[in-house]
Amino acid sequence: MRRWDSLVDSYMAQCETRGLSQETLKARRSELDRVGCWLKGRRPKPKLEEVEGQLLIKYLKRRAHFRSKATLAGISSQLRCFGEYLLEQGVWLQNPMRWVKGPRLDPRGKLPRRIGAEHLRKLWDQAAQVRGHYQRQLAVAVLSLLYGTGLRRGELERLNLEDWKREENVLKIDGRKSGCERSVPLAEGIGRCLEAYVPYRQNQLEGSGTHGEAAFLINKQGKRLSAQSLGLLVHRLARRAQVPLVSLHQFRHTCASDLLEHGASLVEVQQVLGHKGVSTTARYLHVADPERARAMSKHPLNDYLKELIAKQDTSL
Repeated sequence: MRRWDSLVDSYMAQCETRGLSQETLKARRSELDRVGCWLKGRRPKPKLEEVEGQLLIKYLKRRAHFRSKATLAGISSQLRCFGEYLLEQGVWLQNPMRWVKGPRLDPRGKLPRRIGAEHLRKLWDQAAQVRGHYQRQLAVAVLSLLYGTGLRRGELERLNLEDWKREENVLKIDGRKSGCERSVPLAEGIGRCLEAYVPYRQNQLEGSGTHGEAAFLINKQGKRLSAQSLGLLVHRLARRAQVPLVSLHQFRHTCASDLLEHGASLVEVQQVLGHKGVSTTARYLHVADPERARAMSKHPLNDYLKELIAKQDTSL
């Protein structure tokens, strides 16, 4: 097990060259360090070359306490990827994680969670009441970008000032996850929110002495606002507004569902969200499907029920 730390270092360096976000790298490093400490604490201490599936299953069972199946599946995936790296380095002759079955996930539990119109209105009202001119404009800009464009949290964190083409009111979004950059035209209201935010951002940079910061969203110190800070900001608004928000990704689900409900096509929504295939976008039809709703409105039963209700009203 002496080689574990050096192998983890080289593996993380390889992951970094692939362009993974700092949050992903941090989580992966933390999990591998945790596994290493657990293996080193076993008695008798196993040799790295002799680590087998049953031992890793014991670790997964230990990590499974009070954690969701999705979290456990993520941990299994991280160990499986590191196992492939050990296989490439000739440390393992086979990757035991290939045959370790992950938790059975129910796909029905993965349906998008939508934020209702009333809850959205409460969030905006709460953002307008935030103390401090800059913090207020920041909160409004964040909500506008999350709901108006369906940005992922990481995409919002990596957004730079130059990515907003003010004249065309178009936002250029990196394709770190999908592998393809995309340009999203913004609604007029979103453009106005960003226009109102930018002067306060400039004042914040001048006050903190960080004139060269490229990030679009910055904190009080004039540095790039991290994904964690974005989450804390929005969840704080949700608590004050008494809105049951689970994650920032719900804004992405809501953006897609509302676009579909108001007549946008699947392909158009796919291009806005940056999905690789339209099949990924199609899952939002479980939440909002205007074509299916229109089809059901033409059902012959509707006319029959109208006649039946009219007869009941006249008899009364």
